[in-house]
Amino acid sequence: MRFVLHENTRRGYAAESLAGLSVGDALGAQYFMVGRRVADLVAGVVPPPVWEWTDDTEMACSITWMLNEAGRIDPDRLAEAFAERCEPLRGYGVGAFIILRRVRGGAPWQQAATEAFEGQGSCGNGAAMRVAPLGAYFPDDPKRAAEEAVASAMVTHAHPEGVAGAVAVAVAASHACAGRLSGTRPKPGPFVDAVRALTPPGRVHRGLGRARKMLHLPAAEAAYELGNGAAITAQDTVPFTVWVAARMLHDYPAAIRTCVEAGGDVDTTAAIVGGIVAAYTGLAGIPPDWLAAREPLPTWAG
Repeated sequence: MRFVLHENTRRGYAAESLAGLSVGDALGAQYFMVGRRVADLVAGVVPPPVWEWTDDTEMACSITWMLNEAGRIDPDRLAEAFAERCEPLRGYGVGAFIILRRVRGGAPWQQAATEAFEGQGSCGNGAAMRVAPLGAYFPDDPKRAAEEAVASAMVTHAHPEGVAGAVAVAVAASHACAGRLSGTRPKPGPFVDAVRALTPPGRVHRGLGRARKMLHLPAAEAAYELGNGAAITAQDTVPFTVWVAARMLHDYPAAIRTCVEAGGDVDTTAAIVGGIVAAYTGLAGIPPDWLAAREPLPTWAG
């Protein structure tokens, strides 16, 4: 199905995906704190505000800013924005912090990214955690979403798996938002198939294939088999998050609770899933009290 979208409509979809991402990130991060009980969330009791967001949201805000500025990803400008806005206390990983510090010091992002991790580049889940709003911006063109996701990922994640993770999440958000536009929720199996079709070959791609075969399993078993982000890699994170989104695309609270119950890198899995699911549900799918409890986003995010 083809859509004719005005720029303001694209920006609105990206903003709603960002809202879902940031709420998932901020709520998920609460469960790294002493005294937080997952059982309370399952029972419908959330932590008291304010929920502070992490580096997942800070970088996603720069992605959304970039789209609002140019309608595409300009890697040079995005690298500069990431570096200038990096607040270490937001929870940046050591690898990402070193890359962005080098960029801020004047090193070309291409050099900083490719030299990371002894020249292998990062295969971490950082490029995937921030990219859902980009996919929501391109609901009419998942291939374009994939291309722009590559450009957004390469700034910090030169390893093919890090890039593949970003592509998968962007394509998932694109298809989720397309389902919203068409008025038809994608069925779980075809949804995973569509994501996998545009994801580059490798471990993330194979993980999505495994996820496709596990859609009938309980979430705990799927997380055990696919990974819950505990290894902080794209291949250990993205297949499970796409599994959750495929199963619960219509139910934002259930999707976030599933990520929290699965453990692991909870703020990141909840951010990824929250961004994809909100691309389908819009703000109406996010509980108002959750949205109100989340720390306000920076004004420059648009």
